[in-house]
Amino acid sequence: MGTAVGVDRLHFAFTITFHYIFPQLTMGLSLLLLILKTAALRTKDERYDRAVRFWARIFAINFALGVVTGIPMEFQFGTNWAAFSRSAGGVIGQTLAMEGVFSFFLESSFLGLMLFGDKRLGPLGHWFSVFLVWLGSWLSGYLIIATNAWMQHPLAYSQDPAGNFALASFWGLLLNPWALWQYAHNMLGAVQTGCFVMAAVGAFYSLCNTFEGDARIFLRTGVIVGVIAAILQLYPTGDMEGVLIARYQPVTLAAMEGLFVSQEGAPLAILGQPDVPNRRLDNPLVIPRALSFLTYRAWTAEVRGLDRFPESDWPDFISLVYYSYHVMVGLGTLFIAIMLVAAFLLARGSLYRSPWMLWILILALPFPYIANTAGWIAAEAGRQPWVIYGLMRTSLGISPRVSEGNVWFTLLGFFGMYFVLGILFLFLIYREIDRGPAPSDERPPAVGVAAPRPAPQSAKG
Repeated sequence: MGTAVGVDRLHFAFTITFHYIFPQLTMGLSLLLLILKTAALRTKDERYDRAVRFWARIFAINFALGVVTGIPMEFQFGTNWAAFSRSAGGVIGQTLAMEGVFSFFLESSFLGLMLFGDKRLGPLGHWFSVFLVWLGSWLSGYLIIATNAWMQHPLAYSQDPAGNFALASFWGLLLNPWALWQYAHNMLGAVQTGCFVMAAVGAFYSLCNTFEGDARIFLRTGVIVGVIAAILQLYPTGDMEGVLIARYQPVTLAAMEGLFVSQEGAPLAILGQPDVPNRRLDNPLVIPRALSFLTYRAWTAEVRGLDRFPESDWPDFISLVYYSYHVMVGLGTLFIAIMLVAAFLLARGSLYRSPWMLWILILALPFPYIANTAGWIAAEAGRQPWVIYGLMRTSLGISPRVSEGNVWFTLLGFFGMYFVLGILFLFLIYREIDRGPAPSDERPPAVGVAAPRPAPQSAKG
């Protein structure tokens, strides 16, 4: 990272990693809010409306931090990546503009109605506001993913003699096969984040013997939706992402799997440490022939290793790509196990009386954030050395007149500002969890005290 391009990459990596803490929960919670509001409309049960009001407050805090941290990223395209923006703006400008003009304003406009309009709009009107917030959130996610997918697998463009790209087909950009599968995989990851957060808060209240009825709704919703999302994350979305990478970015696949030498019947590496200088995977634990089958649907298919590609086209941080990919896959497998066990206990009616499982749900709360971040690191570091895969090198996309020192100065400023924002976010979320979902006259003295409530809510699940 001693060059200007290295510092620019570090700058963008830091800001986008911190920013994505918030959108993944926003997108995941928006679906869960819609599910809870639909249950409230169908059952006329006030507890579901109370759950919507509680999680809408969490959503609003998260949304606000996402906006604050997302705006600087848009400016970085001009300040740090001017050459890339000038060349690719004719294509990615379409989706980025649509994300701001349509989906972001749709989400933000109806957020106020979702937060404050439940009494004035009536049940059906309030459900519609929740639906539009969900629609705006998920539409925003798709337009951003479509932008990234074009950088991963560029389609539907033309290029002039000066090297600038123009959009040749609007629908070709939006319906890029890479975007469709990447979007499905990404959104399921966001849903898992929302499910683990909701289940963890429900588990916390259950262990504290407070807000029992609300806690059961949180646990039930988080676990049921979470187990579905965890399985779909593995198959078909994760599986199809691997097939696309094998087909269009084989060098990235080789780095993710630590495959230095091409093989027929290539094994799938479960564990191991890539030794890049010596071109080998140390201490490997592998499943024979599995990689060939998963990527090409044939046990004896040849999988190209890094030896088939010039080193100038290798990802420059192969170990980072390998480990981030394996962290994502390992945690995704763990999520399936956790949610299946929790769903089994829920079906038997014993989840609420199983402190060990409640503690697992609480302790697992950070892992979806780690898995989502690791997945994006694997995708973005794996695309290197291209900012537009196969068309434009990352080293040619930076702003040539912005010095390395200037980038370091702003990066240090972002470190400080985001540290303060992170503390503020944790404080606001803590305050909402401490306040809880119940009205003031039903609230226990303190959420952290594991004591029976003076007027317990119904334990009906």
